[in-house]
Amino acid sequence: MAKLYAGTSGYAYPTWKPGFYPEDLPSSRFLQHYAGRLTCVEINYTFRHMPSEKTAAAWAAATPPGFAFALKMHQRVTHANRLKEGARDSLDYFVRALGPLRDAGRLGPVLVQVPPNLRADPDRLARFLDWLPGDLRFAFEFREASWFTEEVYDLLRAHDAALCVADSESLTVPDVVTAGFAYYRHRLPQYDELALRRMRGRADELITEGRDVYVLFKHEDDPGGALEAERLLAA
Repeated sequence: MAKLYAGTSGYAYPTWKPGFYPEDLPSSRFLQHYAGRLTCVEINYTFRHMPSEKTAAAWAAATPPGFAFALKMHQRVTHANRLKEGARDSLDYFVRALGPLRDAGRLGPVLVQVPPNLRADPDRLARFLDWLPGDLRFAFEFREASWFTEEVYDLLRAHDAALCVADSESLTVPDVVTAGFAYYRHRLPQYDELALRRMRGRADELITEGRDVYVLFKHEDDPGGALEAERLLAA
């Protein structure tokens, strides 16, 4: 059965007390509490810090079956080496470290966030896609409009990789499905009930087609995104 996974880009925020976390909850139990209310979290920490198998195992142990971790690809792969040949060793290390999450059934997509100053390069993308292990899910967030072409979509489809649909005030990403799952990043400060109903309607359409749907709201100093994710799940 396909499923809706909803959450935020991060969870370790003491400022979410008492609106989301109980006032007396220690930070060591934040993830456990979060995973009791939401079904997914996007880990941005792994963009600047390589994950370790020990940390991945601890994340898996703190969460229930059916919860998913989406992890942002390390910047050595995306920004230092810009998806070129020099990225392969870092990519392989990153993937190996996710083993405990994969073995526990907690691993969601890996988010490959392409630098905003990298224009479309289908040949580079094709080579990079060929390096990716076929048993993991990958979503690509392009932040430059030249990537939004049928040639790029076809490359993603050929590797069952998702186009990350991210909304922002500066770039419109087309809602194009290129994989057996869908990945949405909602970056605006706030969404009203009508917007949440539309998101849930779109998610339900894709779930009916047999696709898992991942919806990640932006984290803020207040718990608004987490509460929006919770309302989306309950809609």
